[in-house]
Amino acid sequence: MRNYVIKGNICYSRTSKELCIAENGYVVCKDGKSAGVYESLPRIYEALPCYNYENKLVIPGLVDLHVHAPQYPFRGLGMDLELIDWLNTHTFVEEARYADLDYAEKAYDIFTEDLRNSATTRACIFGTIHADATLLLMEKLEDAGLTAYVGKVNMDRNSPEYLCEKSAESSAEDTQKWILDSRRFRHVMPILTPRFTPSCTDELFEKLSGLQKRYRLPVQSHLSENLGEIAWVRELCPGTQFYGESYDRYGLFGSSCPAIMAHCVHSGEAEMELMRKRQVFVAHCPESNANLSSGAAPVKTYLERGIKTGLGTDIAAGSSLSVFRAMAMAIQCSKLRWRLHDQSVSPLTVEEVFYLATKGGGEFFGKAGSFEEGYEFDAVVMDDSAIRHPGKLSVRERLERLIYLADDRHIAAKFISGRVIFRER
Repeated sequence: MRNYVIKGNICYSRTSKELCIAENGYVVCKDGKSAGVYESLPRIYEALPCYNYENKLVIPGLVDLHVHAPQYPFRGLGMDLELIDWLNTHTFVEEARYADLDYAEKAYDIFTEDLRNSATTRACIFGTIHADATLLLMEKLEDAGLTAYVGKVNMDRNSPEYLCEKSAESSAEDTQKWILDSRRFRHVMPILTPRFTPSCTDELFEKLSGLQKRYRLPVQSHLSENLGEIAWVRELCPGTQFYGESYDRYGLFGSSCPAIMAHCVHSGEAEMELMRKRQVFVAHCPESNANLSSGAAPVKTYLERGIKTGLGTDIAAGSSLSVFRAMAMAIQCSKLRWRLHDQSVSPLTVEEVFYLATKGGGEFFGKAGSFEEGYEFDAVVMDDSAIRHPGKLSVRERLERLIYLADDRHIAAKFISGRVIFRER
């Protein structure tokens, strides 16, 4: 059933500055899309079934633009290391285990179940270099009813022998077969995933560029996360002025190739301008950036310059699948950046991070992340009654409290493109 009404405290964004609230209002789902938000239900919709969540918070489904599914088992470990050491010590060792499909089955069962039970409705997900394990992940996400882009990772240099593909040619061949095999899924889609420039040869980038043009796929990778990484890219890619050019010279940096670049902590003026021009999406991952000592990204500047931006949990450098936690940390990191680095740029607000977590990131999927008319009907009903308070809070205060406390312990219902994922009866 994809035609119904939800009653509750409806909260959604139109812009990064505007939080719209309809207290005990109605949002209508028609053919899997939003037919609008109403203070009182129009007569033409009165015959539709109504899910009554009066006094609960009804928000668009949250969007996670950057998460590593195979890293979920070791979240919370190795946080005393910086990026490259952390990759070598923890990440690569764990990801190698996914050559074993029995291990992948157990690990991806846990990841998928926890993602299904979270407030996230759409996600952009890294797998590993293993095509079979990545297809297994996609199958589990599809069966769970989630909407996602999932990538088989590419890496043919500067990686441990046990996790380095034999050649650019074999990497591309495996990727093409995986792309064709993934066509059986309806809601889970393939996305090209070169891990990052240091792990991909020029030949591999050329072959991925060819696959992108042939199959019209988007791409996801990492950009300007860490100062040591940026210096490394400069050595590996002579003739480039900045990190982003290492992708752009192969046509993998926006424009006709939709692209998500995670982190962008240290992007300079030229890189930012190219991101804006190419409409590259930034996946801001504040907890990861703090844990790996990468820094605080200039997210407010990205918003002010019209650079498309959303949030990522970045498991396992981030510790939780909660996009609420990412929202809270985005505000906190922006405050530190304002206080310690640049007081000309104000910190992020609740309105802005809520937008990033919904409509900002949702735009990568098309019209998603809002209850505005015509948007995909992704909704999460939050029951915050367990967070006790002696007085009466406004709806906005309750939403702010959920964000800062990162408290998503009880989700009463979840809907994706109008499909009921689960709900209380």
